[in-house]
Amino acid sequence: MIKSLTPVILLTISNIFMTFSWYGHLRFKSSALWIVILVSWGIAFAEYCFQVPANRIGHAYFTAAQLKTMQEVITLIVFCVFSVLYLKEDLKWNYIVGFGFMILAVFFVFKKW
Repeated sequence: MIKSLTPVILLTISNIFMTFSWYGHLRFKSSALWIVILVSWGIAFAEYCFQVPANRIGHAYFTAAQLKTMQEVITLIVFCVFSVLYLKEDLKWNYIVGFGFMILAVFFVFKKW
């Protein structure tokens, strides 16, 4: 059980880096695009240093489809926190409902049919 949590932890760390890589530059719109791209690549490299081991280790416990589903849910959670705290954007009710439907997919992917 403890070892199967390792991919979840690594995917969470990975998604924090990924979210900053993809969206962190939105607060620095005056920066040159080429600089933003280079900085994002550097952050993305750190993201891959957690994501690749997460999937390698996680595949011993989960299917690839389960890992991908897990990653998407973690991404949504990390993004919600990021958009509210870092970008200072509102988390609207329709976003929550839409994300909720995506999370419902977890039930179908992880359910033993």
